[in-house]
Amino acid sequence: MFAIFRKEINGFFSSLTGYIVIAVFLLINSLFMWIFPGQWNILDSGYASLDTLFFISPWVFLFLVPAVTMRMIAEEKRLGTLELIYSRPLSERELIYGKYLASVVLVLLALIPGLVYFLSVWLLGETPGNLDEGATWGAFIGLFFLAAVYASAGLFASSLTDNQVIAFIIAVLISFVMFSGFDSLAYLPGLKKVDEVIIRLGINEHYKSMSRGVLDLGDIVYFIAVVVVFNEATRLVLMSRKWKKRS
Repeated sequence: MFAIFRKEINGFFSSLTGYIVIAVFLLINSLFMWIFPGQWNILDSGYASLDTLFFISPWVFLFLVPAVTMRMIAEEKRLGTLELIYSRPLSERELIYGKYLASVVLVLLALIPGLVYFLSVWLLGETPGNLDEGATWGAFIGLFFLAAVYASAGLFASSLTDNQVIAFIIAVLISFVMFSGFDSLAYLPGLKKVDEVIIRLGINEHYKSMSRGVLDLGDIVYFIAVVVVFNEATRLVLMSRKWKKRS
């Protein structure tokens, strides 16, 4: 598993992929927080808050994370190197979790420079340090878990096809449904009695809970469970590919 992890990490940073992901994440958030005028601009709003970062980032990751994961298995299929990997003493689970761990580490590396925003807002307040630290750290943790789910969904999408563009589109659609789709579904007529249950099936409710500074065990278990479900679904897709070849 760690050999796959090292291979993917080296691939990210031997090319421009890793640097571009980190730079785009920081650039888009910086533009909305400091440059573009409007309600999301911290200087225009007059409030020392990181709400803009935690509102914009899930949407930025919605496209960035699938862009990272789209090639992970699809490219192996296209080049025929997946069979070469299978010739080694490596299980599907080790392959999947090695690639998954690499994508999650890249997300973490993108988030770490974001601490500059925390320091900036901390110092810019009328009273330096007048910032809700609990909610801020909770939101950072929630953002990491949210991107971790996107990564598992992206890896699953990549296992479905050997076309990177199709894998990207599928991953974006799955991530969008997981983030926003359940909230919209809950408001459909006839679902009012179970709307709270439906909303809690989506990522957003758990992310918002963490953003309030509440690190509830149920929210953490939810994120881990969704990641495991997607990764195991990816394993089943890869195993079905082997079954077809044998038959």
